[in-house]
This record gives sequence, C-alpha cells and structure tokens, in this order.
Amino acid sequence: MQSAFVFSPVIAVTITTWLKPLWMVVVGAVVVAALLVLVSQLIRLTFPRVHAVARTTTKEALSQPLFWVLLSLGAALIVLFPFVPYFTLGEDIKFVKECGLQLMMVLSIIMAVWTASVSVAEEIEGQIALTLLSKPIGRREFVVGKFLGILGPVALMFLVLGPLFLGSVSFKVVYDAREMAMPDPTWEACRDEVVQIAPGLALAFMEAVVLSSVGVALSTRLPLAPNLVICAAVYVLGHLMPTLVAAAAKQFAIPYFVAQLLATILPSLENFNISTAVSMGKEVPLAYVAVAAVYCVVYTLLAMLLALLLFEDRDLG
Repeated sequence: MQSAFVFSPVIAVTITTWLKPLWMVVVGAVVVAALLVLVSQLIRLTFPRVHAVARTTTKEALSQPLFWVLLSLGAALIVLFPFVPYFTLGEDIKFVKECGLQLMMVLSIIMAVWTASVSVAEEIEGQIALTLLSKPIGRREFVVGKFLGILGPVALMFLVLGPLFLGSVSFKVVYDAREMAMPDPTWEACRDEVVQIAPGLALAFMEAVVLSSVGVALSTRLPLAPNLVICAAVYVLGHLMPTLVAAAAKQFAIPYFVAQLLATILPSLENFNISTAVSMGKEVPLAYVAVAAVYCVVYTLLAMLLALLLFEDRDLG
C-alpha cells in the first residue's frame, strides 16, 4: 500500500484536497452560531426571567468536568475514526459517517440527561428550586429556562464536534485513496461526501433535543439513576418501535395494540436516522429534514407540557 504521507508535495496536495471543502463547514458553523446568539438575545428581551434561568443553567453545565470529558472523548474518537480499518472493501467512509453521528448524538444525550438531573432534580431535592421560586420566577419559567439552558451545552458540543466530524469525513476520502493506491481524489469528491452527511448533523441534533425534553420532564419527578435508565430505554425503543409494530401486526390483537400505543407515546427516533441513506450513498432531501424538524418541535412541546404538568403540583417544601 502507498503511504498517505511520503513527500512534502504529496502532503501539500493531500491537505489542499481535503481542506478545500471545509470553507462551507466553517461558514455553516458561523451562521448557526450567529442564529443561536440571535435567538438567545430575543429570549432575553422577550422573556428575561427565562433567559436568566437558562443562562445560569448553561454556565453550571459548562463548569462540570463531565462536559469537557465528553467533548474531549468525542474529539479524540472522531479524529481516530478515519484511521481505523473497517474491512469493508472500500466502504469504510460509510462507517466513519455512522460512527461519528451516533457518537455525537449519544454524548450530547448523556450530557443533557445528566445536566437535567443535576440542575432540576437535585435543585428540587435540595430545596434550591424553592428559593428560586420564592423570587419573581414562576414554575413555568423555571422549567422552560432549565430546558433551554440544557440545550446550551448540547448545541456547543455539536458546534465543536460537527465541523471536526465533517473534516474527518473529507479527510477519509483522501486517506482511503492513498491507502488503496488509487488516483488522488478531487476536492469535489470530498465536498460531495461532506454535503451528503451534513443533514445528518441537523437530524442528530433534533434527536438530542427530543431526548433532552424527555429528560427534563422525567427530572421533575425522578433522580439521576432512574432518569438515565428510562431515557436509555426510550432511546432504544424509539429506534426499534417501527420494527416491533411490524412484528406485532402478525401476532394477536393485544400485542399489536400495545405496540401501537407505545409507538404513539414514545418518540419515533427513526425519523432522525439516516443510516439507509448513508449505506446507499444518497443525499437526504431538505424536505425530509423540514418534516423531521416539525416533528421535533411538536414532540418537544408535548414533552415540555408534560414537564410543566408534573412540576405544577410538585411539593418543593
């Protein structure tokens, strides 16, 4: 096999090829960050109490060592993924895409559920919430502010790991060509792979938002350990429900009814899964991303409504 890095001219060509498409990634990350800042300022002007709770929650989450451990672990693994041999006969890049998306989503969900439990459940148990609510902050503002504050570190994790992940995908195209002694790929080939997987980042973030809302709702009544277990079960069942419903349809009426009931209550996380598109090398239509965004907003609002109902009559004394 030909080494990917032999002579300095080869190094220059390699770096130029896989870095050239990343200007789109940088521009996209700047636009997303600007939009988040704009939304934050709109919330500050419209709902200052909600913004105050959200800002405090985000600062607390970023001060936790867990955030930096998860961020460092994610960055290290994403950098490592392109160099791992997957023995797929030229299809390694598909595994890099799927592993990277799943890694970012799982790490962000762990961070969100952990922060929800620490910031909501422990404050309720320690009567810190009672002190906050004795000030001119209502229960609704408390819950909504906590949820928005929890999304802060989740969004930051995607803003940091997302461009790094797209860069590793672009680099993988060049790396595989060098390892298989094939002609150097063009920068357009790297760009096409980045464009193909970019919608997956948005969908992965939506899934993290949905599960974050579930974690906040549960944290109004449950401590950390049960919250993590239930959220893990929701994650697994949310991806398996279409298969379980199809299997139950061939059985008796009661199992099928139970499967349909669970499919209605639990979030359909397969809506955010693009493994099929990745395996077939197809792009995800923007219309599909838009429909998934609507589903994310609707389910998140329902989960937050449940959180408000659970917290409304919670005894804080």
